[in-house]
Amino acid sequence: MKQTQPLFLIDLLKVFAALLIILHHLSSYGQIAEDARLVLPGLMTWLFEYGRYAVQIFLVMAGYLATQSLTRFANAKFSGQNLLRVIINRYLRLFAPYIAALIFTILCAWIARFWVNDEFVGEQETLSQFIAHLFFLQGILGLDSISAGAWYVAIDWQLYSVLAVLLISFSSYQALIWLISIVAVSSLLYFNRSAEYEAYFIYFIGSYGLGVLANLAKNFADKKIQGLAKFALITIGVVIAVSTFQQVWLRNFLAWFVALLLFVWGNTTYPSVGTATRGLKVTTLRAIAWASPRSYCAFLIHFAFILLANTLYIASGMHAHESGLLAMGLMLGVVVCSTISASYMYRLVEIPSAKLKI
Repeated sequence: MKQTQPLFLIDLLKVFAALLIILHHLSSYGQIAEDARLVLPGLMTWLFEYGRYAVQIFLVMAGYLATQSLTRFANAKFSGQNLLRVIINRYLRLFAPYIAALIFTILCAWIARFWVNDEFVGEQETLSQFIAHLFFLQGILGLDSISAGAWYVAIDWQLYSVLAVLLISFSSYQALIWLISIVAVSSLLYFNRSAEYEAYFIYFIGSYGLGVLANLAKNFADKKIQGLAKFALITIGVVIAVSTFQQVWLRNFLAWFVALLLFVWGNTTYPSVGTATRGLKVTTLRAIAWASPRSYCAFLIHFAFILLANTLYIASGMHAHESGLLAMGLMLGVVVCSTISASYMYRLVEIPSAKLKI
């Protein structure tokens, strides 16, 4: 299926998940997080405990969208050389805004170390650490992450590459669906429950695979393949439900729920507003449409502003007041600055870098 119009649910989930992960990190790092908890202890604790589940939304959507783009190449039966080209182009697609955010974060961390004595600032970055980040190898090599979101970019590239290889290696989509289903269940019930595998795609492919199945169940041209993908999607949901008798894993339920949302409404375009140019509904829809393509940049850049906000809070002496309201104000400032910076990064870095292809 060739999609030409913006998709409302996809855009809404992107914006929501990006905002949730920013708030999660704001509730997790630095003196600002500690003081804000004095004002809103329940909300801050919830964001700290459950905000990280936004990653499941990202992963399921990534699998859904990757399948939408990669099935075009699989159907063309491109060669191994073209497979390599697709994988490298994905790397280039992620690289430019990623490296720009890393450099800015390194600068902000250098500033923060003058005033902030906190573990989340980290030690001075090394050249080998930076080079490992350039090739998405920091997690595999056991190196500290320069930014809070760097690990996800590395995992996204791993998952995309694995899916590309699978789509080329299997001439039968029936076999592909069975394999993805088995691997997804193994990930959800075993690999995803051990921190030992966090640096590898196998830890996350359960949620990613649900997105793949949701797309095949909804968009694949062959009705038999659609039916098999639907069966696999439902079966995995039953497996997740049965597994709760041993232990409840909310993130598995969330991933399956997001996959169902995409299966039902994944192709839904924006609701019509007629000729209206004002009103809350119009403003909200425009905000979502504007923020969605910038969500990747916001995800990458926000940690740098968390560093700067904590630096300002301590260097100015505001932290001595232990004011939750001041901390909340700085949190709002981080969200605003991240949004504005993401807009500039999107226009000046991400859009021009889209031309970097081989």
